[in-house]
Amino acid sequence: MSATHVERARAYFESITPESVQRIDTIYATDAHFKDPFNEVRGVAAIRRIFEHMFVQVEAPRFVVREIVAQGNDAFLTWDFLFRIRRLSGREQVIRGASHLKFDGEGRIRYHRDYWDAAEELYEKLPILGGLMRLLKKRAAS
Repeated sequence: MSATHVERARAYFESITPESVQRIDTIYATDAHFKDPFNEVRGVAAIRRIFEHMFVQVEAPRFVVREIVAQGNDAFLTWDFLFRIRRLSGREQVIRGASHLKFDGEGRIRYHRDYWDAAEELYEKLPILGGLMRLLKKRAAS
């Protein structure tokens, strides 16, 4: 794998738009595997639907890649996902996470696994559910 593949993926995620999601097959292999805390799918069409849904669910989503570690055909990216929830105050939210990417011989992503804590990074920020999650976390720590 060349560093070019990783930088191309980074540039794609950091500049993703509803229009660029339609060209997601230039980044992902046809039979790519994708997994995050809410989804596990195979195939570029299913991956496209996940990113399309992201633009429906939240306002102004964007990724900022913080670090990249690459070795062989693998890369590990840490990132911030920034967005606004329409039904809430409109205040920008952030989810901090990481992605493990594996590239094929053509430099397209064949495996993408996202790691982030849905409880801490998302549920705790919601009005009613957040209070319950913080209470559970406090009790578990004591």
